[in-house]
Amino acid sequence: MTPPTSTAAIATEGLGKRFGEKAALDGLDLSVATGSVCGLLGPNGAGKTTAVRVLTTLLRPDSGRAWVAGIDVARDPAGVRSQIGLTGQAATVDNVLTGRENLIFWARLFHLSPRAAAMRADELLEQFGLTEAADRRAKFYSGGMRRRLDIASSLILAPRVFFLDEPTTGLDPRNRGEVWAALRQLVAGGTTVLMTTQYLDEADQLADTIVVVNGGRKIAEGTPSELKSTIGGDRIDVHVRDTSDLPAAAAVIARVTGSEPEVDAELRRLGAPVSNRVSALTGVVGALADAGVAVEDIGVRRPTLDEVFLHLTDTGNPNTNVKEEVAA
Repeated sequence: MTPPTSTAAIATEGLGKRFGEKAALDGLDLSVATGSVCGLLGPNGAGKTTAVRVLTTLLRPDSGRAWVAGIDVARDPAGVRSQIGLTGQAATVDNVLTGRENLIFWARLFHLSPRAAAMRADELLEQFGLTEAADRRAKFYSGGMRRRLDIASSLILAPRVFFLDEPTTGLDPRNRGEVWAALRQLVAGGTTVLMTTQYLDEADQLADTIVVVNGGRKIAEGTPSELKSTIGGDRIDVHVRDTSDLPAAAAVIARVTGSEPEVDAELRRLGAPVSNRVSALTGVVGALADAGVAVEDIGVRRPTLDEVFLHLTDTGNPNTNVKEEVAA
């Protein structure tokens, strides 16, 4: 049996995996285009890591089919492993070795000659911006440098498909930015990437397509913009000065926008979708002033992926496909 589409670097049909009574994967369907970045999102226990482990041949599926680089993961796991790279949540960097020594060590494990291993190590050090720190012990690297070195060690054989499980967990914003830059350079070279992440801004920045899973099933799929459009376009946000003004502010927003606002009493914030950002903003500002409502902040913005994620995982339809909704 051949993959569903020849243009997909990763494809699954009805993928299932159970652990006792729990279905970690329950008919998961995926298709990741060659040369793209797919962000796999979902709450804890949704099946993200299980999907990665099946696709990288670390687990055998109980049902369904999966292909990576056109190779069936169950029928030819060795063939799949020859085409992929994997960086998990736990770092594999040896703190005693230098950056260069770490990469040479992994290259030799992949049976490269000493000369070829040294050349490949130098190439990766330059690609990931680690040349100046190449001869420094890894224990003195920053978090971002260690993660870049960890990713580089998974790319010794220049894989066609690269899997990252929570690539920037625990890193500060500067270090996360360093890893993002390294991944963008990797993708620019033609590598297909599938990554799981809990950071929604990370998926927004890096992913061409996002797949949201819950209960082991795909509940939504689309580009970041398509996903955001599912809960409306622009939104107006109002932060009132006094909690007692929330009812009056809610009435104003409902009247001007035609939508019942969401209210966060603890933060004294209200929000509602709007169709015309300029007229909505000026209308709400004027109406709030007329109603005597004191406002600390007001603005119009696009929905965030965090809001989309909460919306989908709280009320998501198991059959939701954002691409189909947008096309309709």
